[in-house]
Amino acid sequence: MSWTPDFLGDGFYQRALPLHDDEFGPNRATLVTYRPGDSAPTFAVLAIHGWNDYFYQYEFALEVERMGGRFYAIDLRKYGRSHLDDQMWGYIEDLSTYDEEIHEALDVIYSELGDTVPLFLYGHSTGGLTATLWADRHPDALAGVILNSPWLEFQGQTALRLASQPILDTIHRLSRTTVIPMPGNDFYHRLLTGYMTDEERAAASADPCDDPFVTDGGWHPDPRYRQVPSFPIRAGWLRAIANGHERVAQGLDIQCPILVLTSAQTFYSDTWNDQMRHADTVLNVDQIWKRVPWLGRVTTLVKVPDAIHDVLLSRRSARQYAYGHIERFVRGAVRPDPGPGRHNS
Repeated sequence: MSWTPDFLGDGFYQRALPLHDDEFGPNRATLVTYRPGDSAPTFAVLAIHGWNDYFYQYEFALEVERMGGRFYAIDLRKYGRSHLDDQMWGYIEDLSTYDEEIHEALDVIYSELGDTVPLFLYGHSTGGLTATLWADRHPDALAGVILNSPWLEFQGQTALRLASQPILDTIHRLSRTTVIPMPGNDFYHRLLTGYMTDEERAAASADPCDDPFVTDGGWHPDPRYRQVPSFPIRAGWLRAIANGHERVAQGLDIQCPILVLTSAQTFYSDTWNDQMRHADTVLNVDQIWKRVPWLGRVTTLVKVPDAIHDVLLSRRSARQYAYGHIERFVRGAVRPDPGPGRHNS
């Protein structure tokens, strides 16, 4: 497979990653990279997106390049660029299944940069859970882990996950692909697509007028890949998430440094409120904070003022604050003479 231009524009390229079929049919993943020139990177970042999502956070790629790194991102099987006709969007029954595309991506990265390049695994939301569990299973693979609002516990509270587990197990045995009805709204989509009224623009006068967080259309998520309403949530997928949460609750032993970025607050409402532009409206950040000390040996938690659920798609001041912490974290973790970087197969 070779690199071809990606729809994100100049400097972005994609390539297919071959995967094994599952019982539902063929699979593929997609690796995206940003390489505007022939610079020699001092580290690499591999990013994993969240639920109902794909890679389009182009500014993150530009920032990694500015820091001296090479950026890569995976569209996992059944998501985004990787989705095939008739596939159930995002469906998986065990998060460790993603090891296949992660290892395929790492093979490409190491073939291009050498197998001693310091590698940072990044994950957002559900991708943060996937990245966390992978890092725990592969103790010698990474220079560091960067988590952006990782989904580390069931919505509500731990007791709810424990109470629902037997129900999910029963539904899984009877019909794994049963759709679980979930409440929903378009509030988070509204946060990603800019200020849509003159009144909101006036209220945002403190924000730069060219900030994608403010401008009409925002970050322009592709409606084919980031859908409103969200992909259907199926019993088998939800059980896989609950199993991942249980593993985190037991305590992990990630041996490389971990940086966790979240909003400084959570805000929930059944009706639209402008406070949503300054908070995580998807996950309870308090639950994330409680789990962070149990992820590994060296953890750093950064509470980003005014950030939304995807910290790196927040208003510019929040993004710059986050990028500053990411850069310091990377520079602190990258040694002049890095040790083995090859992942464990």
